[in-house]
Amino acid sequence: MTQDNGELDSLVRKRIRALRVAQGLSLEELAARAKVSQSTLSRIENGRRRLALDQLVTLARALDTSLDQLVETATDDVVSNPVVDAAHGLMRWPIKADPGMTVVRQRITNPPPDNPSRMRAHPGREWLVVLSGTAILLLGNRHFRIETNQAAEFPTMLPHAIGAEGGPCETLGIFDRDARRGHQRGEDADKPNRPSP
Repeated sequence: MTQDNGELDSLVRKRIRALRVAQGLSLEELAARAKVSQSTLSRIENGRRRLALDQLVTLARALDTSLDQLVETATDDVVSNPVVDAAHGLMRWPIKADPGMTVVRQRITNPPPDNPSRMRAHPGREWLVVLSGTAILLLGNRHFRIETNQAAEFPTMLPHAIGAEGGPCETLGIFDRDARRGHQRGEDADKPNRPSP
């Protein structure tokens, strides 16, 4: 779907107001932060004043967001299909996240490895939420059983691996930039029991 300038203009104005309201800011408070008059801000939100690039930059900063996020156009890729990795027993649903973070929904079918050499270690931090089933997290010399609606957070410098217990489990993994790089470097290696995001 392509958006004409009028649609984008309206979208940006709605975002400014929605962000202001979500942050609990009055017109007066946001105007003070952005160093514009309250009436100017009101006219921007209501479409009675032209949107100027310099004002958008200032408003984005005052709303703790970026200009890119403020003017981002809607995309058609709202719905994503899973990526099947049969060789590793995984089904993944990539999810967009903030720059530097990667969020991946995964279906894990393999049990955890019984060989410690199959565990990975690399810089970074990882968060894991079990959406259904039971996951086993091997972390260093310890085993953690993580059940539906439980979560784990750990530094990825500890050797780690994840597997399913008693059948498939679905997880939501969140990787910081360093953890994602570590997984990317290992994606070509044959690590059937450690999902790559």
